[in-house]
Amino acid sequence: MDLNDFLADIKDQPSYVIERNLNSLVRQNYHFQSLSSDNREIVLSLVKKYKEKLRTGVGVSQYTINRDMYNLYQKRLKLKLTEVDRDHIRDILESFKQ
Repeated sequence: MDLNDFLADIKDQPSYVIERNLNSLVRQNYHFQSLSSDNREIVLSLVKKYKEKLRTGVGVSQYTINRDMYNLYQKRLKLKLTEVDRDHIRDILESFKQ
């Protein structure tokens, strides 16, 4: 599974399917294998937040992504996020832009 498969019909999928697909993405795609389970939860919460914006047709702006990435950067030590983790999270969030 790659990132495009993960994002294919995300607007119409329930949360448990998104979580299952995210876990599958992390297991099968070598780019995202460094994400720990805590980091997956961070990504899952952001994906759920963005999913609601996509459902309403608002879309996700670069400003929103930058703001969320800045918040993660501020909490990086507390969350134990490495630079590679942040890059992978940014890749996932950037794919939501319209």
